[in-house]
Amino acid sequence: MSNRFHACATCIHYGVIKMTTGQQFRCTRLGYETKPFYKFNCWVPKEQVKKLMEKEKGEKEKRI
Repeated sequence: MSNRFHACATCIHYGVIKMTTGQQFRCTRLGYETKPFYKFNCWVPKEQVKKLMEKEKGEKEKRI
Protein backbone atom coordinates (compact mmCIF):
# COMPACT_ATOMS: atom_id res chain seq x y z
CA MET A 1 0.00 0.00 0.00
CA SER A 2 1.40 3.38 -0.98
CA ASN A 3 1.32 6.35 1.38
CA ARG A 4 1.62 9.74 -0.28
CA PHE A 5 2.79 11.28 3.01
CA HIS A 6 5.73 8.90 3.50
CA ALA A 7 8.88 10.97 2.99
CA CYS A 8 11.76 12.14 5.16
CA ALA A 9 10.42 15.71 5.33
CA THR A 10 7.28 14.45 7.14
CA CYS A 11 9.21 12.37 9.71
CA ILE A 12 9.84 13.37 13.33
CA HIS A 13 13.56 12.65 12.84
CA TYR A 14 13.99 15.04 9.91
CA GLY A 15 16.02 18.15 10.62
CA VAL A 16 17.32 21.15 8.73
CA ILE A 17 20.68 22.70 9.54
CA LYS A 18 21.25 26.21 8.21
CA MET A 19 24.82 26.89 7.15
CA THR A 20 26.50 29.83 5.45
CA THR A 21 26.69 27.76 2.26
CA GLY A 22 23.00 26.81 2.36
CA GLN A 23 20.91 24.20 4.13
CA GLN A 24 21.70 20.64 5.04
CA PHE A 25 18.92 18.11 5.55
CA ARG A 26 19.69 15.41 8.12
CA CYS A 27 18.07 12.43 9.75
CA THR A 28 18.66 12.98 13.46
CA ARG A 29 17.94 9.31 14.17
CA LEU A 30 20.32 7.84 11.62
CA GLY A 31 22.79 10.73 11.76
CA TYR A 32 23.39 11.32 8.07
CA GLU A 33 22.37 13.65 5.30
CA THR A 34 19.11 12.96 3.49
CA LYS A 35 16.74 14.65 1.07
CA PRO A 36 13.14 15.75 1.81
CA PHE A 37 11.67 13.26 -0.67
CA TYR A 38 13.70 10.17 0.38
CA LYS A 39 11.80 7.27 1.96
CA PHE A 40 13.09 4.87 4.61
CA ASN A 41 11.34 2.08 6.53
CA CYS A 42 12.10 3.78 9.86
CA TRP A 43 9.68 6.61 9.04
CA VAL A 44 7.68 7.99 12.00
CA PRO A 45 5.20 10.66 10.84
CA LYS A 46 4.96 14.04 12.57
CA GLU A 47 1.80 14.68 14.59
CA GLN A 48 0.24 16.98 11.96
CA VAL A 49 0.90 14.36 9.28
CA LYS A 50 -0.83 11.70 11.39
CA LYS A 51 -3.85 13.99 11.66
CA LEU A 52 -3.95 14.53 7.89
CA MET A 53 -3.67 10.78 7.28
CA GLU A 54 -6.56 10.10 9.68
CA LYS A 55 -8.65 12.83 8.05
CA GLU A 56 -8.09 11.37 4.59
CA LYS A 57 -8.83 7.87 5.87
CA GLY A 58 -12.15 9.09 7.31
CA GLU A 59 -13.10 10.88 4.10
CA LYS A 60 -12.25 7.79 2.06
CA GLU A 61 -14.38 5.56 4.30
CA LYS A 62 -17.35 7.95 3.93
CA ARG A 63 -17.20 7.58 0.14
CA ILE A 64 -17.38 3.78 0.33
